[in-house]
Amino acid sequence: MAFALYIHWPFCLAKCPYCDFNSHVRERTDMAAWQAALLADMAHEAALTGGRELTSIFFGGGTPSLMPPALVAVLIEAASRHWTFAPGIEITLEANPSSVEAANFAALAGVGINRVSLGLQALDDAALTFLGRLHNASEGLAALEVAQRHFARVSFDLIYARPDHTPALWEAELTRALALGTGHLSLYQLTIEPGTRFATLVREGRFTPLDDDAAGDLFALTREMTNAAGLPAYEISNHARIGEESRHNLTYWRYQDYAGIGPGAHGRRGGFATVRHKKPENFLKAVSAQAHGIAEIRELGIREQASEALLMGLRLAEGISTAALAARFGLAETDLIHPAKRAFYTAQGLLSPRTDRLIVTEAGMPLLDGLLGELVPAGLALA
Repeated sequence: MAFALYIHWPFCLAKCPYCDFNSHVRERTDMAAWQAALLADMAHEAALTGGRELTSIFFGGGTPSLMPPALVAVLIEAASRHWTFAPGIEITLEANPSSVEAANFAALAGVGINRVSLGLQALDDAALTFLGRLHNASEGLAALEVAQRHFARVSFDLIYARPDHTPALWEAELTRALALGTGHLSLYQLTIEPGTRFATLVREGRFTPLDDDAAGDLFALTREMTNAAGLPAYEISNHARIGEESRHNLTYWRYQDYAGIGPGAHGRRGGFATVRHKKPENFLKAVSAQAHGIAEIRELGIREQASEALLMGLRLAEGISTAALAARFGLAETDLIHPAKRAFYTAQGLLSPRTDRLIVTEAGMPLLDGLLGELVPAGLALA
């Protein structure tokens, strides 16, 4: 079974108005203190999971491309001592497309990063301004070109279903994106998350989000175009050439174990859920006091684990084997899925007629949240 390591770097140069991730803007960062804290936090996880083979490492944020390459190198080297690296281990770093960060790409490749996920977010200057990004479209494309020179595997993100985003506009933008030659794209619908600047602007009537029907049309167009280009959706928002899927994120979606270190990082390992302190200063204090940054650790009941596995696995084009899942958690298949509702939604074309796997169809994916509420018994997550 895959085992992954997630490392969260919480700092950004600015807070994007749509972002609800754990990111913070600070004038100064004590790199020596952060190196010591992250190493201690990693050592705590390793003491509980040492001896396992590590299949992937993911540096997320925040903006981990703001980390000095020397710090990235130290963390990768420490991970190699704590765990056995799987052959061809995937080591991903999220990056913003500023010229300063792109200048680090050669050094990052030299210390072991072999996959980069670039936050382009749009290929249009007006859209980038609306999204609060600090780069323009030409800077984003220049950074992508640098990344493609240094890394064999490059992905980038785009956000669509922006206000007044029409099919013609998105088709033109996505056509450009698909021509850029990466093997992986993450294409996200703009969602207005509580507590973000965008949520305040919508509440104040400063802009109106795209309505659900129009967003649904763009979702269908996205899947049609990426499939035709040889980058089909393997997850609801992620598209890749065969073999270019994010192995790290597949660990999450297949509900396999992962350790999460750094401020706000979540983990799932050995039937326990972990959450680190979110605020950077609180994280550092916690590590100083207890040699790790955990704010909460909770044992997950079998039914809760099964429920989480269903919620994650049905996002995937491959779906899930309910028989394998039931065997894994010692449950009956009828504990996992309502048989009558499975039959009903299969007849409606929202689920695949395959009996060996439970798969949400193209028609069903836009309705995934509602389907999950119908298919998964209400008591499944109860311990």
